Amino acid sequence: MRLTLFWERMTEQFGPGYVDSFARDHVMSELGGRTVLQALDQGVSAKEVWAAVRRSLDLRD
Repeated sequence: MRLTLFWERMTEQFGPGYVDSFARDHVMSELGGRTVLQALDQGVSAKEVWAAVRRSLDLRD
């Protein structure tokens, strides 16, 4: 998954006003106690991060 598609999906899910806050501040056990931004910065693929977000919030694609 390209990062552009990842961010499009994140923005669709959380809205443009909340997506940055969620990605920066929400620590997820599904990402090993990291935020979305931390996981991406540490090399976790966008596909894996999106899957973790979906699992944690019980989202459907």
